[in-house]
Formats: sequence, C-alpha cells, structure tokens
Amino acid sequence: MRPAQWISFALLCLLPGAAMAANPGHAEAPTVAASSVFRIKTVATLNSPWAMVFLPDGRLLVTQKSGELRTVDPEGVVSDPIQGIPAVAFNGQNGLLDVALHPKFAENRLVYLSYAEPGPRGASGLAVGRGRFVNGVIKGFEVIFRDGEKVGAGAGHMAGRLVFGLDGVLYVSSGERQMGSPAQSMTSIKGKVLRLTPTGKPLKSNPFLDGNPATDAIWTLGHRNPLGMALDPAGRLWQHENGPQGGDELNIVTRGANYGWPVVSNGTNYGDGPGVDTIPDHDTHPEFAAPKVWWNPSVAPAGLMFYTGAMFPAFNGNAFLGALAGSALIRVTVDGEVATETVRYDMGTRIREVEQAPDGAIWLMEDGGSGRLMRLTPRRSSAAAGQ
Repeated sequence: MRPAQWISFALLCLLPGAAMAANPGHAEAPTVAASSVFRIKTVATLNSPWAMVFLPDGRLLVTQKSGELRTVDPEGVVSDPIQGIPAVAFNGQNGLLDVALHPKFAENRLVYLSYAEPGPRGASGLAVGRGRFVNGVIKGFEVIFRDGEKVGAGAGHMAGRLVFGLDGVLYVSSGERQMGSPAQSMTSIKGKVLRLTPTGKPLKSNPFLDGNPATDAIWTLGHRNPLGMALDPAGRLWQHENGPQGGDELNIVTRGANYGWPVVSNGTNYGDGPGVDTIPDHDTHPEFAAPKVWWNPSVAPAGLMFYTGAMFPAFNGNAFLGALAGSALIRVTVDGEVATETVRYDMGTRIREVEQAPDGAIWLMEDGGSGRLMRLTPRRSSAAAGQ
C-alpha cells in the first residue's frame, strides 16, 4: 500500500471511532460495519471452537469445546483430532478451553491446555496440563494444576485463559463457577487470576502465600468470568470479564489486587422488578480495583489481543476483543494504563476469539456449532478512496 493509502486507511480506522467516549471508563463508542474496514475471508469452519494459537510453521492449533484439538493450515485444511489430549467435561460453557505454547516451544515443543476436568457425579473443575507436540501427536500429557474442589454439572464460568508473561511465568484465569462468593474466598482458586511456574507450581513472590499449594497460586481475586487475557506491548497483563446484566470489565492485572466481584459491579443482578439491582457500583468501594473500561449494557467480551503488526499500522498498541452478545470486534485505544473503547466493528455474529497472525492479519473465531475461522486484512479499495 502506498503512503497516501496508509494515511487514508488510518483516517478510515479513526473515523468515526476517533470520537472517543466522553467517560474514559464507560464504553460509548460508535459502531461501523466491519466490511467497511476489513476484507473478511472465511478460512475454515469448526464445531464449537474456543481458542487458537499460531505455530511457528504458520498453522494454527485450535481447541473445540467438545474436547478436540486440531491444526488448521493457512489454506483452511483442518486436521483430524490430535491424539494424546485428556478427556473433558463437555456441557454448557465447559469443555476444552484455551491453548498456549511454551515461550521456548521451538526447543521443547510444549503445548499447554486448560479444560473442564471431569469429577464424580457429573461435577467438573478447571485443570491445566501440558504435553509435547511431536509428529502431530501430544505426547506425555500431564496435569500441572487443578481445582480440587469440583462443582456440579452445568455450572459455567470456568474461564481458563492462559498467558505467559515476559518473565516466563504462567498466568491462568479462573472463573467463579456462577457461585459469586468464592471470588472473595482465600481458600478457593475460583474467581482468581493464578500465577504459576511453567511446571504448575506457585511462585514464592506470589502475594498470598500460606502453605496451601493451590491457593498459594493466587495473584488477584474478585473476578467473575474472565474470558480474555493478554499482555500489552510493554508486558503489562490485562484481562476482561463478563459482568452479570451489564458491568463487563477490562482491567489491568496488578499483584494482589481485588476487583470486587460479587461485592461491587457496574452491572445489575439478573432479573427485573423492585430491588433487583442490589450490587453497588465500583465507585462506592474505592478499596477495590476499578475497571479501565466497562460496558453497560453488556457486550459479553471473549478473547483479547494487543495489536503489534505491520498490516494495520494505525492499530499498533490497540487492544482488540471479541463480543459474544455484542456480535462485534471491539477496538480499545490504550495509552499507558488509560484505556478507551474507540470503535465497534459490527460482525453480525458472536465472536469468541481474536488473535494476530505472524503476517499482521487479524484472525477471528466465530462462536457456535458451525464457527467460522476468519482472516481480516485491510480493505485497500476503501482506504484508497478515503472513505
């Protein structure tokens, strides 16, 4: 693309999104058609896909909630299910969840998975394991961390996002399993962000050490259903989570911080009628970490990525998250620790996951039984016209 086209493209990206929300916390950005900015190509279709990660050879590893891990090549060829992964509890929101590569994957071939681990009488709990991806098979898979307190069938909010920090430690998001109070309990890993060594052990620098190997892993607490987690270009960890009715949040994850659920929320309890809104807003309890951005009504965020590529230079440093209820790709401008929703790109469907490809393209994953894997590149003709 010629320099003049890049300028036009930048204007296209910023207008009307450049009119940022008047309140830097409450998201109020305008919506534009995704097709006016992006060329959207469907690469493949999968059954209930949940997460994806790029391999060094350009293929994707993709999880399907039903318990299948597959590769997808850039031309859309989907592999048979990869052997060697654990059985999962697949029901409701639960199943095979996130997939991540060890920072030294090229050397050790280690792949990490989070999933709903089956328990007695249909119960399940969050588990994290790893194995070596060799010759198309996961070898030597082992559980490195689990929630020993299983919850009955049907309880959602498993979360399970996996992110490696710049220092090589592993962060894991754990939902509160639709139970609320465990998010504030220091005897439960539910409703927390956990910080582990690559072998699944708590770090001695964690803030709440008390000799319990499970809860020693707690890094932050007071989370509801954290379905997105990513590092920004400076190495800060961010996460977002679904609120109840409204109150979705985008947060910076800070050592030892408490994000308030279920004591506070900028959303309301489910239901209607007198007295249903019994949750105080964040600003009534300054002892809790307030969100950098919050949504009301809810967009149900899922998946999180900070853009660092060359294909969309106007996006560098911006955060992108999918929206399930919002049926959109949401762009958030980030300046240090200040974040503002800039624009929503209407996708017309539920977006489960967002990742940046090695070439700078943006890849999205559609939620549902016939979930499309989509590649987004610049719509050059529109950019050239300055629309």
